[in-house]
Amino acid sequence: RRRRKKPLFEGLPIAASTEEAVDNILYNSPTSAPAAVTRHVLNCLVSNEPGVLSHLSGVLAGRGFNIESLVVAKTEVPDLSRMTVVLNGQKVVIEQAKKQLEDLVPVWAVLDYTHGKIVERELLLAKVSTVPHEHMSEVGEHDIETHDDGIANFPTSSLSPLLGASVQRQAIVELARLFGARIVDVSVDGVILELSAKPTRIDAFLKLLKPYGIIEASRSGAMAMPRSPVEGVFEEEQELVEEETGAVDATMLPPG
Repeated sequence: RRRRKKPLFEGLPIAASTEEAVDNILYNSPTSAPAAVTRHVLNCLVSNEPGVLSHLSGVLAGRGFNIESLVVAKTEVPDLSRMTVVLNGQKVVIEQAKKQLEDLVPVWAVLDYTHGKIVERELLLAKVSTVPHEHMSEVGEHDIETHDDGIANFPTSSLSPLLGASVQRQAIVELARLFGARIVDVSVDGVILELSAKPTRIDAFLKLLKPYGIIEASRSGAMAMPRSPVEGVFEEEQELVEEETGAVDATMLPPG
C-alpha cells in the first residue's frame, strides 16, 4: 500500500486578513525622528492699539512656546508698531503659529527672519562692583576665622581697599573696551556698563563680568532687521577677533 505524501506547506499559518496585515505593517514601520527644535526670529507688524501684545502672547502661550525675548515699540509710522519675537520650537509648529498670528485682526504681517541675512542686536545695562571681594564688609561665616579669645579675624589683602578698588575698576574698563561697551555711570562702589551686540556676545560678556561681581543686569531683548545687499552681494559682517576666538587678556581677569 502506498503512503500519501504530506502537503509541503502543511502547518503554516493561514493568510492574515486585510485588517491584520495593515496592523502588522503599521506596527513594524519605523517611526520618523522628531523634528529638531531650533531658534526662530519672528518680526510682526501690528497696529499700534491696546491689547495687541496680550493677543499675540496668548496665541504663542496656547501652543506651549517659551518666549526667549519679546520687544515691541512704535515705528516711524504713528499707527504701526514692530514686534520682534525670539522663540524655540519645531519648524512645522512655528509655521502653524505664524499662520495663526496672521489671522489676528491687528496684525498686518508676520515675517520669519530665521534663515535670512539679518542684523540682530540686543542692549545690555550691567552694574558691576568695583570693590574687590576681600574688601567687602559682608563676609560669609565660612570666611571668618575666630581666635581663642572670640575675636573674629577677617581675611586681609596686600592691597589697600582704595588701591584694590582702583585695580578692579581698571580691569573692568579694559574688559569693556575689548567688547566695545561704554561706561555710562561711575560711583564709589560700582560702574554701569552699556553694550549693544548680538545675544551670544552679551552672554560671553556677562560670563566674564561675573567674577568681578554683577550687582544687577538688564537686557532689552533681541531686535532684528534684514540686511540689504550691495550690488546683489551680501558683505560679510565685520566681527571683532575676540568674539570668534574668545581671546581676552588673561592679565586683566580677577584671580581664580
